[in-house]
Amino acid sequence: MFGKHLIAIGLLAISGLVQASDVIDVYRDPNCGCCKAWIAHLRDNGFTVNDHVEPNMSAVKQRLGVAPQLASCHTGVIDGKFVEGHVPAEQVRLLAQRDDLKGLAVPGMPVGSPGMEMGDRKDAYQVIGISPGGEQMVLADY
Repeated sequence: MFGKHLIAIGLLAISGLVQASDVIDVYRDPNCGCCKAWIAHLRDNGFTVNDHVEPNMSAVKQRLGVAPQLASCHTGVIDGKFVEGHVPAEQVRLLAQRDDLKGLAVPGMPVGSPGMEMGDRKDAYQVIGISPGGEQMVLADY
């Protein structure tokens, strides 16, 4: 019987860890429609989103260490790491596996990225990984 309790406790601990990496805080301007669309994209892909309307996005980005050249309209925080802009959910999910990164970014607002869909038009864009030291690397091309 004692063994069954240990297994149950272990499963609860594992499920708690999995759920923690599926929770993301998103900070956005109150008037941003594409931010709401990106939040819907995350929710459609299994994330739990805590939506924070933020009157001073510059302060949020500065606090999290988002370089101005990487900036977009909204910023997410998951497991202590930042997610800047219209990053696809599949890349957000991979961030938890990358101890060498402090964040991800899709600079600007590329048409066709999640939350920026406009018909069949799709601009090319990259997902940039940022190391704790600030080095940038291309992680994916879309």
